[in-house]
Amino acid sequence: MNRTLCFLCIFLIFSCSNFGQLIYVADLPNNLEENSGIVKVKDSTIWVIEDNGNKDEIYKLDFKGDIVNSFKVKNAKNNDWEDLAKDTLNNVYIADIGNNNNDRKDLVIYKVPNPEKEPGDKIDAEKIEFYYPEQKMFPPKTSDRLYDAEAIFHSNGKLFIVTKNRTDPFNGKALIYTVPDSKGKYEAKLVGTINVCKDWKTCQITSIDISPNGKKIVALSYGKLFLFTNFVLDDFSAGKVQEIDLETRNQLESVCFLNENTLLLSDEVSHGNGGNLYRYSLPD
Repeated sequence: MNRTLCFLCIFLIFSCSNFGQLIYVADLPNNLEENSGIVKVKDSTIWVIEDNGNKDEIYKLDFKGDIVNSFKVKNAKNNDWEDLAKDTLNNVYIADIGNNNNDRKDLVIYKVPNPEKEPGDKIDAEKIEFYYPEQKMFPPKTSDRLYDAEAIFHSNGKLFIVTKNRTDPFNGKALIYTVPDSKGKYEAKLVGTINVCKDWKTCQITSIDISPNGKKIVALSYGKLFLFTNFVLDDFSAGKVQEIDLETRNQLESVCFLNENTLLLSDEVSHGNGGNLYRYSLPD
């Protein structure tokens, strides 16, 4: 009887959950409820961070949702870690770029060496500090609040930053910036503008990634994907864009490519839902 009840409870939990087009992979640990960035460095595992006010740590998880390793990131502080990216050498970039109020003057991306090869329980970080030259006020008036960001990817020696629109009234605009991928202090370069849609609930960009072959870019929002193809970097907004409704409105915060056609996504726990790892196959 107890076994029957157990299976019934599991069935009810999953039948009441709305994953839409996403395939459930695993429940993330309770201490990673505010996960905000994921990246795949090695097959069958991911690296995960949390956002504002959480530990200055990066966590390795398997596809069962178990933590198998973690590192304290030295020379770093989690003001608002929002996304992860990697380069071809598997250096990992931690984006401390969350800026809800558009008033930060200490934006930084931390570069750490390949964590798969790092011994011990700490990992050194180099600082890539930057600012947006177009921002003149801290904070700007509400109609100009374009300088929060939760999304980065790496390509050709550069980090691409895509901002999260917090304008009121909401105008849907997201800015594309680049900075070099090496230690230093930089003026970010504005290279393009995205304006994918104008519904603030589903059009704020929360994460982004580029495919291993560099031919696809996916931007994530709260329930939608925006797939860019046929583009030329740096301004990938000039390419073809396809809007994909994931048919779920959970607080999706992270996306990365597992392979050329498969994505991994995660969401924060919000209103009792989420805190999961998912898989999604891009349409042909």
